[in-house]
Amino acid sequence: MSQQIIYRILDANLDRAREALRTIEEWCRFGLEEVTLCDRCKQMRQELAQWHKAEFRRARNTPEDPATGLSHANEVRRADVQAVIRANMGRLQEALRVLEEYGKVVDPKLGEAMKQMRYRVYTLESQLLRHEETNIGEIRRQKLQAASLYLVTSPVDHIASVVESALQGGVQIVQYRQKDGEDGTRYTIAKQLCEICHKYDALFLVNDRVDIAIAVGADGIHVGQTDLPVSSVRQVLNANGGDASQYIIGQSTTNPQELEIAMNNQVDYVGVGPVHATPTKPNKAASGHEYVNYAAENLSIPWFAIGGLDEHNLEAAIAAGAKRVAVVRALMQAEHPDRVAKQMRSHLFRY
Repeated sequence: MSQQIIYRILDANLDRAREALRTIEEWCRFGLEEVTLCDRCKQMRQELAQWHKAEFRRARNTPEDPATGLSHANEVRRADVQAVIRANMGRLQEALRVLEEYGKVVDPKLGEAMKQMRYRVYTLESQLLRHEETNIGEIRRQKLQAASLYLVTSPVDHIASVVESALQGGVQIVQYRQKDGEDGTRYTIAKQLCEICHKYDALFLVNDRVDIAIAVGADGIHVGQTDLPVSSVRQVLNANGGDASQYIIGQSTTNPQELEIAMNNQVDYVGVGPVHATPTKPNKAASGHEYVNYAAENLSIPWFAIGGLDEHNLEAAIAAGAKRVAVVRALMQAEHPDRVAKQMRSHLFRY
């Protein structure tokens, strides 16, 4: 009985690895037009096929597999081609590790072959990443364009688990906002959140602190109207061989006059609000749906309605023209951030 179970595991992961390789191969062929990388994928697929023995296939029992219906919010939609490649590269590496470990039980040669292939896949991934790094700014802006749900953090206990839960529900951008505290603590939290965001293929931005954003490998910076000027942000990003064009820069706006300033700064996106009064901006009066409507009629770059938005008043903001929203308390203080995020994404996805 245990042998049949192992056969099923090997069968499933051989299929998974070959499917992932084929997905990557198609991009190498048609997207990158890299014959060498394409051939490397093809050779590995054929090698896997040789290990896919008939007894493994006979052990297959898909109708009684309890996990066939499992899914995740991030698997429903991919932000861009790079997200497809990264997801399949991760799937490939996971499948090869499973094949290596369980293969040792059936045939030590299978385990060793999968181990060596896993090393070859690491090399393939490095080469694909080099292609990606040449246009990382474009990739980040594609993700920004595709995003509809943006989380701005507030200080809470277990911030990493709250953010991860929100990401599991479908959040696509996270901004780490922490105005007080020691820099060492802020750096540690930002680094942890950045790693979690990239695990879920989400963008990670830092509020105001360009130095921390650079240090942790963030995707961009968000500034307010009274924070460091956008021109100065770009100067810092360009310093020491950096390239500001690879980073996303966003700015808060509360009225048409501030919006004009942000547009003159040539930022990548703007925040529009606060739509409702919020303790996050205690000195700012609510701009209401009128400003949301103004943004909808006058903006061509991505913009996010923000300020007291939650799953209960989201529909009104959408009716005023919002297609993207940023939230704070609705997720940071939720008992189940994943459920709230999923509900809000489902509303936004309809428009």
